[in-house]
Amino acid sequence: MEAIILAGGFGTRLKPLTYTRAKSLLPIHNKPMISYLIEALPEQVNKVILAVNYKKNQIEEYFTNHDYGKEIIVNDEPEALGTGGAAKFAEKHITNNFFVLNSDIISSLNLNQMIKFHNKKKSLSTISLWPVENVSEFGVADVIDDGKIIGFIEKPNPEDAPSNYINAGAYLLEPEVLDYIQSNQFVSMEKEIFPQIIETKRFFGFKFNGYWMDIGRITSYLKINNFLLNLKKKNNIIGNNIKNEGILNKSSIGNNVKIGYKSNIESSIIFNNVVIGKNVFIKDSIIGENCCILDNLNIIKSVIGDNEIIKNFNNITNENIWTKSIPEGYPKKQIGNVIGE
Repeated sequence: MEAIILAGGFGTRLKPLTYTRAKSLLPIHNKPMISYLIEALPEQVNKVILAVNYKKNQIEEYFTNHDYGKEIIVNDEPEALGTGGAAKFAEKHITNNFFVLNSDIISSLNLNQMIKFHNKKKSLSTISLWPVENVSEFGVADVIDDGKIIGFIEKPNPEDAPSNYINAGAYLLEPEVLDYIQSNQFVSMEKEIFPQIIETKRFFGFKFNGYWMDIGRITSYLKINNFLLNLKKKNNIIGNNIKNEGILNKSSIGNNVKIGYKSNIESSIIFNNVVIGKNVFIKDSIIGENCCILDNLNIIKSVIGDNEIIKNFNNITNENIWTKSIPEGYPKKQIGNVIGE
């Protein structure tokens, strides 16, 4: 059985961190985001096809050096193809029913249970469904009692919503679904393919509870860090070769980090190879790799891109710091949106 993992996006809402790395390799507790998804795959998934485009070489290098006990294929798309186009581009690797999964979603979804549900319903297409409070921000599934989906309503008023369940970005599909998709084109599975299947075929939604987070923004990136700390009942995650003379609280600290005397790191993410001076206060912020933060600075609700030296400031609040040129070809705004927020 195969799983296609969509890992080709630019991650524009996570810039400047994604100016220098693939979004799927952003660390969560010192592990790449995509590793959580691969570790959650059922045993019968023995082949993983990574749909990539941006920073393909980084992803290829990572999986060359890390073994997850499954065959990993880096499927380099010549251009962004969307959820449907990416699945069609991987068609030659598909032998049976297969998953299509978003690399930037961390959740409690049990994929083994989803397989059992899909087989029991003899479904052509099964998607994961997650309950939300504010239905007006999402595309909402019109799902009947047995789990069959008969349509979607985009961002309805609460009184008009057929349910409180949204597409949670995990799909289990039969190979026949690929026949609906044209080759070498940008195709949205959600907007173009699923409506066709709903009209004539068996299309089901698998509901689950627990937790679900789309790591698409800086706020959600920080939120998943704190959420997983609480889930693991840990106050901090601390990497190797750390020299700490400060105070840490609800933070993730990478490898080879130095934290100076009386510095305070709170609810933040510090990447590898960072030097933080004395009497520095960092809260609700992210410090990129190889950064140097000089003494007596306050950094609050901000993001510092890789390789920055921060000085001549007293306070940095609600800022994204990036002093170098933006990579060629990096888009000014988000391309596509799987969940439809």
